[in-house]
Amino acid sequence: MARRTPGSSNEFRRVCKVFFSRKLALVGFIIIVSVVFTAVFAPWLAPYDPYKMDLVKKLLPPSRDHLLGTDTLGRDTLSRIIYGSRTSLMVGVVAVSIAAIIGQPLGLAAAFFGGATHAVVMRLMDALMSVPMILSALVIGTLLGGGLRNVIVALGIGMIAVHARLMCGQALTVMQNDYVTAGRVIGANNLRIMFLHVLPNCFPPLLIQITMEMGVCILAEAGLSFLGLGIAPPGAAWGSMISDGKAYLMTAPLLSIAPGIAVMLVVFGFNMMGDGLRDALDPRLRGTL
Repeated sequence: MARRTPGSSNEFRRVCKVFFSRKLALVGFIIIVSVVFTAVFAPWLAPYDPYKMDLVKKLLPPSRDHLLGTDTLGRDTLSRIIYGSRTSLMVGVVAVSIAAIIGQPLGLAAAFFGGATHAVVMRLMDALMSVPMILSALVIGTLLGGGLRNVIVALGIGMIAVHARLMCGQALTVMQNDYVTAGRVIGANNLRIMFLHVLPNCFPPLLIQITMEMGVCILAEAGLSFLGLGIAPPGAAWGSMISDGKAYLMTAPLLSIAPGIAVMLVVFGFNMMGDGLRDALDPRLRGTL
């Protein structure tokens, strides 16, 4: 069984100490952990069924029974926000995973093999990046229709180019190091060099990018749902809740404000975590506390 070396253990402790010493990073970490906890235990935390309609109780103001009031169909707003965290996290995790799984191998192959492979992959990524992610997601979402699966596919495709170009740039830098040359000299095959020497040393910037894109993806999903191209009714999604409540801003402002605050906090949390990871994984800080 492989054992953790003292050097890797010290490096892990250093990364944790630097990360948690950043107050905003710690706040972001607490927010994200809280949202994940809420999403996992939503059936036990939600006071009501988020999909059960009761027109007699529609547009109720906040009260002891309904802390954030009810919507136009009598559904409990707090319960729908709690269940909406599941939707947002699922979209963020799966869409970013799709982009990373497709984009990062493409960028690694482009950097490693160079020549025609690099030219073709990078030109394709340039074409993809020439269209803003939210616009490409709108086009793909319009073609495929709404729904959770199509939103995830649209956002995942829109983020492939960022991962490919970042991986390509990092891999080109890492491949200049002596240990890669030494691996070639001793006869290591291309796959071994790519996945055991190049990829692990490219991972820290990619981890930061993944963390930051989680917030971007959740915000984009809320925007698509707001425009009616996201999660189909009666699914609980923060963006569609904001859209449904905008007609009642004067009489029942919490219908839009409460899910809007939820989106803001989650995006803020992921951005602060990304900043903290950037500081903690900065190579210039290695070996220091």
